[in-house]
Amino acid sequence: MRAIWSGAIGFGLVNIPVKLFSAVQASELDLDMLDKKDHANIKFQRINANTGKEVEWENIVRGFKVDDTYIVLDESDFEKASPEKTKTIEIAEFVDEKDIDSIYYETPYYLQPDKAGAKPYALLREALKKTGKAGLGTYVLRNRESLVLIKAAGDLLVLNKIRFQQEIRNPEDLEVPEVDLKPAEMEMAVQLIDQLSTDFDISRYADTYNEKLMKLIMAKAKGQKTTAPRMKVVHSKSQDLLAQLKESLSAPKRKAS
Repeated sequence: MRAIWSGAIGFGLVNIPVKLFSAVQASELDLDMLDKKDHANIKFQRINANTGKEVEWENIVRGFKVDDTYIVLDESDFEKASPEKTKTIEIAEFVDEKDIDSIYYETPYYLQPDKAGAKPYALLREALKKTGKAGLGTYVLRNRESLVLIKAAGDLLVLNKIRFQQEIRNPEDLEVPEVDLKPAEMEMAVQLIDQLSTDFDISRYADTYNEKLMKLIMAKAKGQKTTAPRMKVVHSKSQDLLAQLKESLSAPKRKAS
């Protein structure tokens, strides 16, 4: 893996030099965009709005418009804005991870210590395990400030980018009608949840759609005719919620996929 950032974790007065690695990879097929007429590959170009000519990457800069004039920024300007945040993940406080709603989670990363940071890295990792806490802090990556949560996971420290409060939309415009629930309906819903409850094991689930899509692609490549399998959708015989719950409780348990 290739590191996407290097810097340090600030833990009180302890400095832990680390490298940051992406912890996730895409599972979907890499499909190309083609022209429907001749299946030619579609290319995207960076066009100068004034000349209509293509601009090479090395000639592209970033800027912010102020009174009809662009203020151009270079890499040093982004660092000057907050040099400490571009080089250090400063842990501001420690929190219980369970107190953070899942809506705030964004992207996970692995943290690897440099040789000089092996001992303080291990110290922070084991202290987090012992206390059951996670470190909350901020840093700047790719010219964007991120709120992050650092937690222990086995031998590693894992960093999760989490969203700021201001990034979460207010759901006040959504309309959720009020309804009256019968005690019997609630009791059966709880029974159904209990019946389907199990210990979490992510290995029971896998992305099977792309595997099936690849089989279809290979069949088409061989000139074979493909047909969609018939969907078997099981509907309840009754429109009554209580009856549907009863049917659900007696139905066989579905397998994870």
